[in-house]
Amino acid sequence: MRIYRYLYTRWLEAKESTWVFANELKRIFTDAGVMVIFIVATVAYPILYSCIYWKDNVENIPVAAVDMSCSPESRNFLHRWNACPDVRIDYSCASMEEAERLLRDQKVHGIIYFPSDFAKALNSGMETAKISLYCDMSSFLYMKGIYLSCNKVMLESMNKIQIDRYEAMGMDEEFAWSLVQEAPYTETALFCPSGGYASFLIPAVLMLILHQTLFFGICMLGGTAREENRELFRLPGARRGSSVLRIVLGRGAAYFVIYMALGVYALLLVPRLFGLPHIGNPIDIILFYVPYLLATIFFSMLVSTVIRNRESGIVLLISTSLIFLFIAGVSWPQQMLPKPWLWLSYAFPYTWGVHGFLHINSMGATLAGTAREYIALWGLAAAYFAATCVMLAVLGWWSDRRGDNWRAKSSGIYQEEETTPHKPVVAAQPVR
Repeated sequence: MRIYRYLYTRWLEAKESTWVFANELKRIFTDAGVMVIFIVATVAYPILYSCIYWKDNVENIPVAAVDMSCSPESRNFLHRWNACPDVRIDYSCASMEEAERLLRDQKVHGIIYFPSDFAKALNSGMETAKISLYCDMSSFLYMKGIYLSCNKVMLESMNKIQIDRYEAMGMDEEFAWSLVQEAPYTETALFCPSGGYASFLIPAVLMLILHQTLFFGICMLGGTAREENRELFRLPGARRGSSVLRIVLGRGAAYFVIYMALGVYALLLVPRLFGLPHIGNPIDIILFYVPYLLATIFFSMLVSTVIRNRESGIVLLISTSLIFLFIAGVSWPQQMLPKPWLWLSYAFPYTWGVHGFLHINSMGATLAGTAREYIALWGLAAAYFAATCVMLAVLGWWSDRRGDNWRAKSSGIYQEEETTPHKPVVAAQPVR
């Protein structure tokens, strides 16, 4: 009999969790705003960002040349620099003032200047030939393309000049090369062969899109429920925290089902469609994504318990997106962050999720190679799950303590009895 009662109780709890799961799916698919965030934004944003950075590298950056030397050496340098795919010499100026005007008018994004004694210093062998390069720092990509291409041409020119001098001294060309390059090297860009911006940024942004759309959507649902006077910490007829576990599991399962499909699309399909790095094992990526998704769900549910209206989610989305991106160590080295910000970043699932995903997807690591991030995400998922259950139980206890009865009005299960004020009873006065 006890076994039957135990199994019957577990069956009722599973049934209630299933009801919460179905009810949460209904709330999601009947809310147009949440559908836009969950489905449209999560599907469209990865494609939009990938299309914006489709070329991966900035090419044909317009620059101006100020050649006061007018020598074969300076013209040869400019010819080789103009052959680089990163830059395009659009203007040949007679003075620096003319080139500066072009830079201020944004007609060019860089200036190269050859002094009048450039050829003399280069051929003397006793002086240092100088070249001045000015870059537009309004965009890092302009500076990167101009500076790296000029530096490459300069190094090649220096090697050629040294070899010519050694050959003029009667040395063999092969021996001259061995003197110029005593330690030959090959330049290889690890994990980003193209050196492009999209290959560096988009994989991290994909994880942020999943995190922020899920976070925003759950906060919207929580704010909507508060506005409509619905309790998210009880099942109809249950008191206090007796239904908290079933509610958290049921709602979490609804989000999990939707975002597992969206995660497969964003993390596996999009990188292959746009040629982004994707050398990791897809099974490892999915296994790593599971604790990341659970941690994000329970983190968002915990925050949604304090949301009072639907619009608060927009404020949280705007105020946290860039913060998550910066403190996670994507656009700025994590080791350079102040210690308080570094410790704060460990509390968010995105910090661990983006590093683990980059290790697997872009660097080819295995799940064992990202054990630190993998274990941290499971720990965050368990911690936020427990915190969400405690928070909902406290809210239910506080609601019962206040004696609120608006739950019964909104659910329709309990009918509030209408009471009319009684007239005060006045004792009859004796008749004299």
